[in-house]
Amino acid sequence: MHVIVAAVGKLGTGPERALVEHYLARAQGVARRVGVADVHMREIAESRARSAAERRNDEAASLLEASRRLGPGVAQVALDASGAGWTSEALAARIGAWRDGARPVAFLIGGPDGHGEEAKAAAEAKLAFGACTWPHLLVRAMLCEQIYRAFSILAAHPYHRS
Repeated sequence: MHVIVAAVGKLGTGPERALVEHYLARAQGVARRVGVADVHMREIAESRARSAAERRNDEAASLLEASRRLGPGVAQVALDASGAGWTSEALAARIGAWRDGARPVAFLIGGPDGHGEEAKAAAEAKLAFGACTWPHLLVRAMLCEQIYRAFSILAAHPYHRS
């Protein structure tokens, strides 16, 4: 099973990149113990289209293409303000179920204009990190931490204490 975080835009060299790399490395260190072959980030270029709708559509197509590269049956999860707020335990349970069903997982983070309708429609689940609007670069770090936390829960590692 493979897990990717497909995100529109490029991380700079700032603290957000350091956090993302830190939590991806920690997740990778636990991944094999929980039956996950790989977890990584795939960055998607921001669209240069003139209108927000066109940018969302272009970026949605690129995000979905990145997720489809994982193979058939990929579980697509769109990070979206309209999504459900899962607990860390619920995220771990979902990742465990996808793993047990031999389904790769793609977490999709849209660009500044949000997700295109194609990405929202293709996603089998939508995940929100609360009612606040978060910067996309920070959402990447938060998601990578939650993936690591979910792997830790599945591995019965002491990182997560509930």
